[in-house]
Amino acid sequence: MEILEDPFIWLEEVEGTNSLAWAAEQNALSIPRLQGDPRFETIRSEIEAVLTSEDRIPSGSLVNGRVYNFWQDNDHVRGILRRTTLESYADDNPDWETVLDIDELATIENANWVYKGRTCLPSNPTRCLIHLSDGGKDAVVIREFDLDAANFIDGGFFVGEAKTNIDWVDANTLLVGSDFGEGSLTTSGYARTLRLWKRGAALENAEQIIETVVEDMSVGAFSVLADESDLSFVVRRPDFFTEETWLLTEQGILAKLPLQIDANFQGVLGQRGLVLLRSDWTLADGESYAAGSLVSLDLLASIRTQTPVAITTVLNPKTNDQLDAISSIGITSDSVYVTALKDVAGTLLRARPDEDSWQISRIELPENGNIQIISADHSTDSLLVNYESFLIPDTLYLIEGEVAPEPIKALQHRFDASDFVTEQHFASSADGTRIPYFVVRPVGVEMDGTNPTEMTAYGGFEISRTPTYMSALDQVWLEQGGIYVLANIRGGGEYGPTWHQSALLENRQRVFDDFIAVAEDIISSGLTSSEHLGIRGGSNGGLLVTAVMVQRPEMFSAIISAVPLIDMLRYHKLLAGASWTAEYGNPDIPEHRAFISRYSPYQLVSPEADYPEIFLWTNPKDDRVHPGHARKMAARMLEQGHDIIYFENSEGGHGGGANLNQLAVTDAMQIVYFLQQLVDN
Repeated sequence: MEILEDPFIWLEEVEGTNSLAWAAEQNALSIPRLQGDPRFETIRSEIEAVLTSEDRIPSGSLVNGRVYNFWQDNDHVRGILRRTTLESYADDNPDWETVLDIDELATIENANWVYKGRTCLPSNPTRCLIHLSDGGKDAVVIREFDLDAANFIDGGFFVGEAKTNIDWVDANTLLVGSDFGEGSLTTSGYARTLRLWKRGAALENAEQIIETVVEDMSVGAFSVLADESDLSFVVRRPDFFTEETWLLTEQGILAKLPLQIDANFQGVLGQRGLVLLRSDWTLADGESYAAGSLVSLDLLASIRTQTPVAITTVLNPKTNDQLDAISSIGITSDSVYVTALKDVAGTLLRARPDEDSWQISRIELPENGNIQIISADHSTDSLLVNYESFLIPDTLYLIEGEVAPEPIKALQHRFDASDFVTEQHFASSADGTRIPYFVVRPVGVEMDGTNPTEMTAYGGFEISRTPTYMSALDQVWLEQGGIYVLANIRGGGEYGPTWHQSALLENRQRVFDDFIAVAEDIISSGLTSSEHLGIRGGSNGGLLVTAVMVQRPEMFSAIISAVPLIDMLRYHKLLAGASWTAEYGNPDIPEHRAFISRYSPYQLVSPEADYPEIFLWTNPKDDRVHPGHARKMAARMLEQGHDIIYFENSEGGHGGGANLNQLAVTDAMQIVYFLQQLVDN
């Protein structure tokens, strides 16, 4: 049923007096209910202890023989940027030097700063642009910073708060896409113009080098190091999954890369450009390259001739029965490192170029887990890689050239893993597709349907959910007697781009069918029952769990929907929503509106249905997924007489928390809610 007039549209006013008053009324109910539970404080303190533990691995980025790490703990709630040498980093107690203290900066400037990273000149990575957010928003303030001197540069580059895309051309020139006033943003809220900004000039007077149409998602820039020189690229993104890329030449001319529009340019090794293919690519000479492959080409020759030159397959998962999909790549001075998946388990490969081919070798790391490239130093042959699995804590490896990976950091076990077991199963979806899922459960659990179980998934934007060490929230859930289930449904990238593409647009129902199939499988196996099954998801995952609640309310007894999309007939008009029409469709197109209407939870929720209580939470600093989604769903369900819990934090952004202490609170509230719904009831 489509809502012709939305009685709760006023809740879309993010900082509106009435909206915030309504949220405060809901908090006055939810906070006593969840934080007043006698178990809450113990759970919160346990989670905070894990999140702020001093023996966490300080993951860092490699920069010219140094390691930079951003660190938060109870003494540094907002965090510090610090550094040490690579040699010291490998020690148990590295000799850290603080470069920037965000807590101190926020106090001095009386600001609610949240650190959002840095952008550094590739050839001189001590000259950086620091990104600072108010309360966790995606919008940031940009300030120039000298890492060597450990201070902001007086009179340096500065960009006011906006969703800015920025990178270096050289030490005195930037490429800037930002909010330049009326007409400068796309309907998605991102930059539609890019300017070449010289030091000393006013940003508003900087030369505009590209402008795209307002319906596009964005324009932006990035720079890489190639043979010790900086190369700057300009990117036009019509939507989330397509792009056009130009090299900015020394003469200031934009020279286009001759790639198909859904190819993803990954970077440069020497003279070779690296490209990840989302679809099959057939050239004029009939040569074809498979979707999901990583290919290389002669970058400058291809630009000069406007046709791909010396194109070569680096890695094609379809020709290797040990691989399903490429996850990520990292580029060092002489190699390309590739993380890949086989039935959601990770592996690491090294690719080194010959004259007209690539030599592939496997890096020996533990199996049946998640492998993540933490940092690749383009100026050396050094790489930091992390291995973990559900019950195996993180180990950080240093890889240097041909030397075997050296474990230099290892996280201690947070809980007794011998009490638990991990299993992978496959469910059959409505169309017969095999859907993998993981179960983490106590050893010897009775398959009698009484086990409190949390099930989660994402299912969108080609994002893979892999076997990572149990988060603080999920660790405490296991220790409370719970079972954890992760479903690798379509829409993700676990089996390459086709796994994602099979659930786009009019095929979105497959995401929900896959999730329901896994739920049915764990119920039929006796692992749990609908009375003891709770589901949890955030963002696109929040849409997922809310949609399946509306479609199959009898299957679940608890739903946690965090920073969710829910009103899918208006999502494209709210904040960054228009940037996701390639995933969901455009409700302004009648054919798209028809298939979106078949699952949009806000329109389909009914007063006649018997829904389990849902816990919705968000915050007004989320400038990516509008808080109005969660607000309006809560208000509509309350009007219909359903039981709901709604919580709105004052800050946090789309990540849900501005610092680790806030995350501990919301994590604990979620566990208490699951205990109340799946154990107490």
